[in-house]
Amino acid sequence: MTITAPPSGLTIAEAAEQTGLTAHTLRYYERDGLMLREVPRSSSGHRVYAEADLRWVTMLTRLRATGMSIREVKDYAELCQAGPGNEAARLELLRAHRARVLAQLTEVTEHLGAIDHKIGLYQCTLESIDE
Repeated sequence: MTITAPPSGLTIAEAAEQTGLTAHTLRYYERDGLMLREVPRSSSGHRVYAEADLRWVTMLTRLRATGMSIREVKDYAELCQAGPGNEAARLELLRAHRARVLAQLTEVTEHLGAIDHKIGLYQCTLESIDE
């Protein structure tokens, strides 16, 4: 998923639409310190989201969608906000999360196999009735 913003940036409503989140969620991410930087404001005081902000929000969304806790997301955000020098810690955090996602994927794949097996049984049953 590629999200783009014009050079002038996006309002919070436009950013919400682009990311599929609500304005409330975007404000929460800011309030809880999950954004890489403080989102700048226009002269009228409205938030102005840049493309980099949208890419970061997309990453946060992916981490959350794959089961990373808010605490871990916050830890990751803090590491990234701190800048260079902690890449090993970032890598460790992401590798641990990746291992959990792979374990979940394996489990879901097994469940899907069981569902496919049942579907096959019912299809065979219905096909034998139709004959």
